[in-house]
Amino acid sequence: MVVLKEQKYHLYLSDEEYRRVLQSLIRLKNSLIAQGRYTDVVDDVLCKVLSSKKRKIKIEYI
Repeated sequence: MVVLKEQKYHLYLSDEEYRRVLQSLIRLKNSLIAQGRYTDVVDDVLCKVLSSKKRKIKIEYI
């Protein structure tokens, strides 16, 4: 039996980027619904984005 470890990714988005990601996912979901296709994967990603922790970080430019 092979056990694969799930990779984790971290995204740091500004408020504008976060809003655009949500809008894009919702548009994709609506498009899939209009085509009569399954939206399970998009629903999973939407849930992850909506339930993610919000952190304020300081960005230093060099």
